[in-house]
Amino acid sequence: MSREEIIDQFRKKFEPEILDVTEKNPKRMIVTVRPEAILEIAEYLYTSAGFRFIIATALHTRKGFEIHYHFSRDEAGLILNIHVVLDKDDPKIESLSNLFNASNWIEREMHELYGIDFVNHPNQEKLISEGNWAEGVYPYRKEFK
Repeated sequence: MSREEIIDQFRKKFEPEILDVTEKNPKRMIVTVRPEAILEIAEYLYTSAGFRFIIATALHTRKGFEIHYHFSRDEAGLILNIHVVLDKDDPKIESLSNLFNASNWIEREMHELYGIDFVNHPNQEKLISEGNWAEGVYPYRKEFK
């Protein structure tokens, strides 16, 4: 199946959940989706579309808390970044840790650094900050004017 066919199938299946699609280059797409759809989308990519979960990354912007979930379909040479923007006052999203064990530590790290709540995470305890900063302090949060 070609990259175009893979993307077309994905777009048709999740059209109501997709907010934006950006083609960075022929091998990398960024798809912004509604945060409420992340678990269903991740499960589809892994179980039906042949993608593997690579990692997730987060940042705090004026829009809110943004997470990029990076998936790869190696044989097609395609990287799919599933992008969500979380509420700036109450950042929370369903955890992928029950689907991908590999997301466990990165979600814990994002929770510590940004204060993002990963709903249904099996163990959202501190990973790196024990004793480094006060409870409720999230060092990667920014103050915007």
